[in-house]
Amino acid sequence: MGMNQTPASERVHISFFGKRNAGKSSVINAVTGQDLAIVSSVMGTTTDPVYKSMELLPLGPVVVIDTPGIDDEGELGALRVRKSYQVLNKTDIAILVVDSTTGKGEEEFALLHKFHEKHIPYLVVYNKIDLLSVEEIKNLAMSVRAGEVLASAADGMNIQELKEKIATLKPEDTHQYPLIQDLIEPLDLVILVVPIDKAAPKGRLILPQQQTIRDILERGALSLVVRDAELKSTLNHFLAQGVCPKLVVTDSQAFARVSKDVPENITLTSFSILFSRYKGELETQLKGVAALSSIEDGDRILIAEGCTHHRQCGDIGTCKMPEWIRNYTGKKPVFEFTSGTEFPDDVSSYKMVVHCGGCMLNEREMKYRIACCQDQGVPITNYGILIAQVTGILKRSLGPFPEMQELVP
Repeated sequence: MGMNQTPASERVHISFFGKRNAGKSSVINAVTGQDLAIVSSVMGTTTDPVYKSMELLPLGPVVVIDTPGIDDEGELGALRVRKSYQVLNKTDIAILVVDSTTGKGEEEFALLHKFHEKHIPYLVVYNKIDLLSVEEIKNLAMSVRAGEVLASAADGMNIQELKEKIATLKPEDTHQYPLIQDLIEPLDLVILVVPIDKAAPKGRLILPQQQTIRDILERGALSLVVRDAELKSTLNHFLAQGVCPKLVVTDSQAFARVSKDVPENITLTSFSILFSRYKGELETQLKGVAALSSIEDGDRILIAEGCTHHRQCGDIGTCKMPEWIRNYTGKKPVFEFTSGTEFPDDVSSYKMVVHCGGCMLNEREMKYRIACCQDQGVPITNYGILIAQVTGILKRSLGPFPEMQELVP
């Protein structure tokens, strides 16, 4: 993703489901007007979910997802079906493609049940009506309900109608809070602390930093990006001129040093805590960090990240997080790690889950993961909250949210 593009996590996710050879890929290509998906008469051509970020009028920026057939067979086929069902956790709009020559079967009805269960708005597309006789089309049309469309990807029949119906399902912005705009006023100075080390991506800022800068700009406030090494001198420079920053936002890994350099009268927080409020449930994740006090030797802790990246020596998830937890608790728990889409449905065997800020996940998927943990009675927290806890500055890092500070002993 380029820096001039809407992040995938902020795009409407439109997923296409159906049996093998129902024509999912053909329908996607017809709707988007591009050859996004491979089309073949061979059953099971799509073997993994395929994601494509694009602009789809009249919706705007979207992510289109082509999924494997829900009727795939064999051991490998079962894994592919599982992958398709995992996509539901991030789906904002679902499109069920049905082969009109065969109609709905057990697999389609099972998917429809899941759409209802997860409150996902959906459409049913009866594809391949070009293969039906006039009488068969007439009979099928009489049985079509609201939210169902007869179409043909092969000749483009009713594809425009399908696009218009998809647009009517576009979800409203469900974020309860903005990222940072409600914490600042126009012309306020916000200092963003971005350590530059070997783990920092070459030549760019990571997504949370980009999004925070954009939110500050939209508010008409001022953002100043500095490394942790220059933070103290930068603060001294502004304070000497009578300019006091409204807020300092830091990368969680630099919490300890930044907290020492930022005077107590300046509000301090982290990108990770901002995203916890924006994408998930800050209160739930604050309560979850309390599980650290009851960790024992051998307890299983899941450390989960929403993105996949090359692991390096000193990686925060696989190296630093376990070290901080061991040092803080004095115990030797067992750590397990997941990244990307590989978040387990069953987390009941874990003593707690520690999640990244979720900048690469859309709101629906982040809330799904939190709900998984809540439903199974497993505490969940995130990187920034845990780091603030183990460094002894959790209450201070919640300075922008006084009501949340009251939850910290």
